[in-house]
Amino acid sequence: MNGNAAQTTTKAHQETYNANSTRIQDMPHDQRPREKLAQLGPTSLDNAELMALFISTGTKGRSAIDIGRDLIQKYGSMGALGGLPIAELSKIKGLGIAKASKLAAAFELGVRVAREQMRDVQLDSPERICDFFGPQLRHLSQEQVVVAVLDTRLRHIGTTIASLGTVNEASAHPREVLRPVITRGGYGFILIHNHPSGDPSPSHGDEIATRNLISAANIMNVRFLDHIIIGRPSPGRASYFSFREAGIIP
Repeated sequence: MNGNAAQTTTKAHQETYNANSTRIQDMPHDQRPREKLAQLGPTSLDNAELMALFISTGTKGRSAIDIGRDLIQKYGSMGALGGLPIAELSKIKGLGIAKASKLAAAFELGVRVAREQMRDVQLDSPERICDFFGPQLRHLSQEQVVVAVLDTRLRHIGTTIASLGTVNEASAHPREVLRPVITRGGYGFILIHNHPSGDPSPSHGDEIATRNLISAANIMNVRFLDHIIIGRPSPGRASYFSFREAGIIP
């Protein structure tokens, strides 16, 4: 084979490789996530491309974008992905602890930005509370108890995770719930937790914990504004349960 033929064959093989390659570096320059973001802004990227910036590198035959798309397809939404613990994320092929930590940090930053943007919004109805906290809690695989501290205008001034696991007298102990309200100088608070089953109907333990908190809040002279259970939308039922709407919290 002469030199020209060899060069032609090598070039043909390279073109075939590039056509079949899923590596980001083999994509056209203006289609790579980092370059698209720099030129067109973050809104020009889809969710998988944004995730690829944190995943950084792929695996054999799969780019970081492919991994991002596979994750979204597997878990159904960014909200469900954001609710995964790092331990579960890190076990996914193509991630590991370092990449899982980056993704978890990105999701948490998004949550904190959303909270800052809601700072001037009055959390004065169960619907608004559900809109605010639902995306963060709805897809979690275990129950999380959150205390939202409000000022006199019912604006959000801070959130504390009181416990992980089933709500009961121990996990939602008045001492643990009221501590962030007192230390932040809050006017009142909202207790929020999720039901991983998707059904927001209160359990017996939920009711006992709520009634204990009513008494403790009265003693400490802080307003217990509501206890919201976050579920998932389903035909024939709401996506949340409000103890105030049910008349349990006066």
